[in-house]
Amino acid sequence: MERRGQKYHRERLGEALREEIETILEGELGDPRIGLASVSGVVLAEDSRSARVFVAVDGDDTEAARTLQGLTSAVGFIRREVGSRLHLRRPPELFFQLDRSEQAAARIEELLSRAKKGRRER
Repeated sequence: MERRGQKYHRERLGEALREEIETILEGELGDPRIGLASVSGVVLAEDSRSARVFVAVDGDDTEAARTLQGLTSAVGFIRREVGSRLHLRRPPELFFQLDRSEQAAARIEELLSRAKKGRRER
């Protein structure tokens, strides 16, 4: 069973990581592969040694793949910067993933609107 303080610490650390990584993505990475991306969330493991960073990318799938490739190659720089800014002795390993929640929400909205139209026609 997890103690309450550890859970809140992990949530606060996740939010701080999200903000710092967002700042780094906005202006400090010079990789041309990285397009218009924003960090939508960070989920830390229970031991806080690794973190999944969810990134929303504007553009098509090829643009998203290129951005993810650029972020993966810059993970060492991002991890070092986050560790120094947040004064972490051991910054977590970062794993970048595409955030598809906006696309899923749009698809659900489309399906719901189709269902409503189908009911109206009956």
